Amino acid sequence: MPSAFRPVVAAARDRLPGVFGARLHSAYLYGSIPRGTARVGRSDLDLLVALRNEPTDADRQDARALGAALDEEFSQIDGVGTLLFGRDRLLSDLERYDLGWFVACLCTPLLGEDLADRLPRYRPDDPLLARETNGDLALYLPRWRERIAAAEDTEEARRPLVRFMSRHLVRTGFTLVMPRWRGWTSDLHEMAEAFGSYYPARAEQMREAAGYGYEPVGAPGVLHTYVDDLGPWLAGEYARVHGVKAPRPEATA
Repeated sequence: MPSAFRPVVAAARDRLPGVFGARLHSAYLYGSIPRGTARVGRSDLDLLVALRNEPTDADRQDARALGAALDEEFSQIDGVGTLLFGRDRLLSDLERYDLGWFVACLCTPLLGEDLADRLPRYRPDDPLLARETNGDLALYLPRWRERIAAAEDTEEARRPLVRFMSRHLVRTGFTLVMPRWRGWTSDLHEMAEAFGSYYPARAEQMREAAGYGYEPVGAPGVLHTYVDDLGPWLAGEYARVHGVKAPRPEATA
């Protein structure tokens, strides 16, 4: 972990128990900070928090407040994203090849008992893993259009949307080809190159999205391309190759 981010991580670790108390089961880091690729002033802090019960709206508000406080206090980061889930959901059969895989393979323990110890070993060439991680892109596209329409008409307001959607699309493109590529990477550029080796006609679009995942722009045309062209094509191809992800009680993105 880059030394510049250690105070941020320490503050998050120290404050999480005060926010959630005895309901906190465990907490994890994911993203560029634990990978060691974060850039000062450009990268966000990504947290996953497992509670002993399902999170409430109040829990989500508390998580947002903690994230806002950390973002305000530490100039090293550009925002905080916190995923909240109940422990039982993370360990459930339904989430075994989605959230469970995410915790076991992409998260670094920060606090509490590591749930990865209760999860299986995963293989990147498993098509079930590909289906369950990103086989629901079609569900998200209408919601993305709503978020774009509701955003302020400024570059500053659009940049976080570009960053989020870029990362989601690149990761979806990568998991589409992951069983054939037979490996895993967390680097967006490497993901785009892996995807492009199987879908050369879409390679340049994915390379551009990977760049925007790290250095987002606020151009409205980028977002509209995502929800009107690249996203719908990718959702259709994903369903054709891997099928559709098993339904969840709710899905938000």
